[in-house]
Amino acid sequence: MSLQQKPDSINYEGLIHNIKNGIIQIPKFQRDFVWNIEKTAELLDSIAKGYPIGTFILWETSDRLNGVKKIGNHKLPEIPDGRYIQYVLDGQQRIASLFVAYKGFKIRKEGEKKETDYKQIYLNLDTDIEQNDENIISPQESDHCISLHKVLNSNIYFDEIENKYSKDDRKKINEYNKSFLNYAFSTILLKKEDIDSAIEVFTRINTSGQALTLFEIMAAKTYNEEQNFDMQDKWNNFMDDLTEVGYENIVGENILKLLSLVLSNAKECKRRTILELDPQSIIEAWPKCIDALREAVDYFRTNYSISVSRLLPYDTLLVIFAYFFYHAKDPNITQREYLRELFWKLSLSFRYTGSTNESIAQDVRRIDKILKGDRPNYDDIDIDIHVESEHLIKTQFSTGNSFCKAILCLFANQKPRNFSNGSEVILDNDWLKISTSRNYHHFFPKVFLKKENIDNENSLINITFISDKENKRKIGAKSPAEYIAKFKEEGGGVGKNLKTHFIELDGFGIENNDYELFLKKRAQAISEALKEKMNVA
Repeated sequence: MSLQQKPDSINYEGLIHNIKNGIIQIPKFQRDFVWNIEKTAELLDSIAKGYPIGTFILWETSDRLNGVKKIGNHKLPEIPDGRYIQYVLDGQQRIASLFVAYKGFKIRKEGEKKETDYKQIYLNLDTDIEQNDENIISPQESDHCISLHKVLNSNIYFDEIENKYSKDDRKKINEYNKSFLNYAFSTILLKKEDIDSAIEVFTRINTSGQALTLFEIMAAKTYNEEQNFDMQDKWNNFMDDLTEVGYENIVGENILKLLSLVLSNAKECKRRTILELDPQSIIEAWPKCIDALREAVDYFRTNYSISVSRLLPYDTLLVIFAYFFYHAKDPNITQREYLRELFWKLSLSFRYTGSTNESIAQDVRRIDKILKGDRPNYDDIDIDIHVESEHLIKTQFSTGNSFCKAILCLFANQKPRNFSNGSEVILDNDWLKISTSRNYHHFFPKVFLKKENIDNENSLINITFISDKENKRKIGAKSPAEYIAKFKEEGGGVGKNLKTHFIELDGFGIENNDYELFLKKRAQAISEALKEKMNVA
């Protein structure tokens, strides 16, 4: 494909005609209309002075992509049946600006509380077009001006212009009307190009610094109006369901990886492999893949007590397990044991912190073995040192660290209870964002350790899950000896509750605030639990 073609042109009036009739469309992989009124006015001022404003690149096709339905809060015209459509590949912000100025829309952009009234772009009737250093068009109203919207639609506002403005003003308004509507925009019209080529053009000419995501590309490629398939909408609906059960912010690329694993002969999920997937095959496999992801989420929640997505060491784990559930709905006892081993070894191995495609391919082959009832081999994964007590004690707690998240998954798997009364600790994504969030508690409070000049206060082994109420109102900066003694007096089975945190009431140095002993004993308990999880009984 070559862009070595002669630019054509279309005037303002023709451009607006094509937009109003649904011929020019903005594909959904384009960004939202973000230009402010000042930038739009500057564009129109350049047109008024006859300056070039760049070339519009349009892709003409009979394909129906998922188009932008609105600019701001204004719905765009529907695509007409039975004719070619011209999708904007380059010049979207400029074309949208020209359209909203012509229509005089009031636009409320995402994240803005107040509407912007594009009728409030004015032609200054006192400014001479030869005075190029001054703005003819601006969003500032002057004593002697007219809304550019009325200039562009002078036929509609004929009576008002006739009655309000002098003969000289009317002449100037008429001249500007013709000048604007006859302004020739440079265009390049790509014809008979497949969507891959069109997207390649868009990607190469996009200078915004925001390249299309793989999901946006595939959503455009697979959009099918006849089959009512809109990948973005379907994924959004699925995410609404997941959010209700605590699994939010799962990126759309995960469903693409799963689709690629089940549809490609090589069982790969490389970018190129995904891009080469047949759109119709994706549409047909979509429902089963979504069900498999749903099963994987349910499996993590019910079998590993991972009730919220923020605890997952990697989103990729969902893909790996969804691959299993795509092929088998209900694992038997042996498969459950092998899946448990797989989950913990992958979670603790830093396996997906770098390049992931080859690792995914290897782990899918492990799933294939489990599907057959065979135990996979893990000779390529070295994690023994990571789960030893000394390493656990030295590991500093961080909510962004996959290894830390894996340990937090182990804590969640214990179904931890509040120390004082044994009530279940409710985990929430919003309470797990950063290390100071509400669900996290340093069993030896950092303030206490600092006061005692004791180091390593942020050791992963010092972290527990409790409720915000118990953390702040009942514990605060008190020493473990103090607050645990208080809980013992109140009853509520504090010793039993501590066991759900890999902590024993006796022998862990709590009664005399022995932090070193506490770390040693709890690390040993956690290490033993991890080794048990990773080895099939």
